[in-house]
Amino acid sequence: MAMRLLRGVLGLLKWGLCAVGAVALVFTALVATPLQRPPELRSVSDSAKGIDWSTLPPLEHFQARDGSWLGFRHYQPKGAETGRGAIFIHGSSGSSGTVNHALTAALAAHGVETWALDTRGHGASGTRGDIGYVGQLEDDLVDFVAHVRKSAPELPLTLIGHSAGAGFSLRIAATPIIQDLFVRTVLVAPYLGYDAPTNVAHSGGWANADIPRFLGLTALRKLGIDCCAQLPVLAFAVPANSERILTAVYSDRLMRNFATHGYRLDLPAVTHPMTIFGGGEDEMMISGKYAEVVQAIRPSIDVKIIDGVNHMGMVTNPKAVNAIAEDVATRGAGQS
Repeated sequence: MAMRLLRGVLGLLKWGLCAVGAVALVFTALVATPLQRPPELRSVSDSAKGIDWSTLPPLEHFQARDGSWLGFRHYQPKGAETGRGAIFIHGSSGSSGTVNHALTAALAAHGVETWALDTRGHGASGTRGDIGYVGQLEDDLVDFVAHVRKSAPELPLTLIGHSAGAGFSLRIAATPIIQDLFVRTVLVAPYLGYDAPTNVAHSGGWANADIPRFLGLTALRKLGIDCCAQLPVLAFAVPANSERILTAVYSDRLMRNFATHGYRLDLPAVTHPMTIFGGGEDEMMISGKYAEVVQAIRPSIDVKIIDGVNHMGMVTNPKAVNAIAEDVATRGAGQS
């Protein structure tokens, strides 16, 4: 009897040591695989050329529920007002004061009152490249809409996102209660998630993920150990010495929050009209697959491809920005 008990204790000890060893290996992977930044991607850097920065509105701030002051820019409508409003979410690494200014200015020029947000972890909002918890970006957006409603209580709002910001916008469009803050969602060159058939490998050279670290953190969460989410797991091909303007790396929790839940999960949960705009020459996304992928799940989603425009051209090229601005200014909430 004593021997059986001893063997049982030794067996438990063996498995316990194996579990500790497995966790130790995971922690080793987290530390031993430094994140590598990819070389500068010229198609992104060159997109800043020719933009009229003289019309960039001043940076303003609002207070989020955690007490942080987050940045945004407010574009007053010009010409004939449409009675419509838009909130714009920039792409990865960017902010309200980067090249997407060409699109947000075009929206205002078409009579759409527009607010461009510095998503937390970017620009003037919080700690660059990090957030406090997954779900904080949703909380921030709810708080920002509440701020907008102080001056525009009845204005119908369209949520517009570009690239990773479009993926986050899809996440919002699929989230109960929050989705009802917007009458419509417009996704511009959206990143639909790591497993989407619309992705070019490594986003065409724009992004480099630390896969061992990401998998290690995922394994720890499955073991019930929710730690180390502040570690960087994703780096972008930004120019050297551009940290004053751009966000070069994302923490694990920012990367997971500034994205879809997974396009297969989010698309069925969308309840309001949605339109996708893609660039025919997009080097980061396979735009020709957008319609096939999303309409197989949600046939009502409208997909428009703009020929001759690359990824960043979707927010800078006059052909693209005017088409998107015209769409937002003229199409009703009941239309896709």
